[in-house]
Amino acid sequence: MEEDAELFEYTSGRWIWNDAFKHSERRRIFNVSELKRFAAAAVNQNVEDIASFRKLAEGGFNRTFLITMRDGFQFVGRIPYPITEPKHLVVASEVATMDFLRSHNVPVPHIYSYSTTAENAAGTEYMFMELVRGTNLGDIWFDLSEKARITVVTKLVELESRLFALEFPACGSLYYTKDLQAAFRQVKVPIANSTRDNDFCIGPDTRLDLWHGRRSEIEIDRGPHTDPAAALIAGAKKEIAYLTKFGQPLHPFQRLRREIYNYRKQLPLDHLNSLDKYLRIAPYLIPQNNESLTRPTFRHPDLQPNNVFVSDKLEITGLIDWQHCAILPLFLQCGIPNSLQNYGDSISESLTNPELPANFDELDDNEQFEQVVILRRRQLHYFYIAMTAKLNPTHYDALAYDFSILRRKLFDHASCPWEGDNVTLKADLIHLLENWSRIAAPEPSASGDTKAPCPISFTKDEMTKCRRLNAAQLEADEQLKACRDVIGVGPEGWVPKGHYERTKQRAIKLKADALEAAESEEERTNLTEHWIFDDFDEEEYS
Repeated sequence: MEEDAELFEYTSGRWIWNDAFKHSERRRIFNVSELKRFAAAAVNQNVEDIASFRKLAEGGFNRTFLITMRDGFQFVGRIPYPITEPKHLVVASEVATMDFLRSHNVPVPHIYSYSTTAENAAGTEYMFMELVRGTNLGDIWFDLSEKARITVVTKLVELESRLFALEFPACGSLYYTKDLQAAFRQVKVPIANSTRDNDFCIGPDTRLDLWHGRRSEIEIDRGPHTDPAAALIAGAKKEIAYLTKFGQPLHPFQRLRREIYNYRKQLPLDHLNSLDKYLRIAPYLIPQNNESLTRPTFRHPDLQPNNVFVSDKLEITGLIDWQHCAILPLFLQCGIPNSLQNYGDSISESLTNPELPANFDELDDNEQFEQVVILRRRQLHYFYIAMTAKLNPTHYDALAYDFSILRRKLFDHASCPWEGDNVTLKADLIHLLENWSRIAAPEPSASGDTKAPCPISFTKDEMTKCRRLNAAQLEADEQLKACRDVIGVGPEGWVPKGHYERTKQRAIKLKADALEAAESEEERTNLTEHWIFDDFDEEEYS
């Protein structure tokens, strides 16, 4: 066990806050000898043929191992962390998803063997898969020329167009029919002219928001859904059920926001009221008279450089990490991948072909570097939209549909686990109310184009207060990002292991400077108790 300890622990980095807690979430003890035996059997060899079994990578939900056989053959083993949900379903869905995609010539790894349960000799769920050949795009992304970036974005959009063209009978997640227990509903996925017809089905949606923390204990309808309206409200109904059973007053999870509320805990009842309003307006968010926008649509859940492998000629050789993948109506599934979008920038949102400023040569080195970074962001946004319009017009039509972003924001914010934020969803609802005549579909029961009156309302004071609080929260979020940039950590406080000590010292100095600048003992006390980079109880938010 001591020799294998490194295989059980998270060793890729550390966290500036709650480091011990986050490591405990990722600690997975398993029977190494038995997992090796399963690995060898997966490729029709004996355990004695394994020459090397070493850790390859660690992500947010899984640990992967590189397995090398004596004949030089290499492949990958992967196990989930104990906290990864939904258990029994998450591995089953990803395996079936990857097999389904391979059958449609999408470049994903071949699965050799898998277990959807930890009730085996190894004591862990697992999958063994092909080692993807090529270069990880994340390793070269920031070194690519403009021409190379255009090439990569074009290839990604081409691949997405193939995914968007796949046809499904329902929304949810993909499974092998044989892997889905009788307790779960399923909708068969027909595959015409194939011996594999009825091998696949749509079952419960595995998106993490639906299963986060104690939400996995709640019996609710997570799909499959043949009606887009059911998919639209499933997340909100889940959150209502959770808050009704487990809801308690909470400080905002984002600690810089707490000052806005005088460090008082927020009541879940306020968010429950917003969720109830969301359910009332949800039917009107569904696009009418355009079936293409409501058809069940499939796409990668996290299309970012680290999940893409390319050849020397920038052909896509592999797309990995299909965990928590879901099929949703196109109007909810569309959007620019986070790694490519540049929303909030007026040039990007105007879809103007970006250029360096006319006075670029007159700027100093720092200003030139800043402008080059801005140009890169704008180019990626522009190239993605331009290529989507050309190669994936169905997606482009969904992106260009009236208030497309607001519809998705309402859906996302109503589905998100509540973390003491009573403002974000409410602000979306107010935005909807203000634009009701331009957004709302006709009354579901009405003939013709008669628009229904908005079924929700807010007082003028409510709207004014919500706008003020929302602006304050956004400002607090910007301040937090600036603080993270100062000490050099990401959104979750993660840093590479070798950077931890000096990053921690920068965090300590930042706190000391803030306390010194405090103007009262009360302010110092609040800073100390709610400091953004100190440990705190995360479990109460699950």
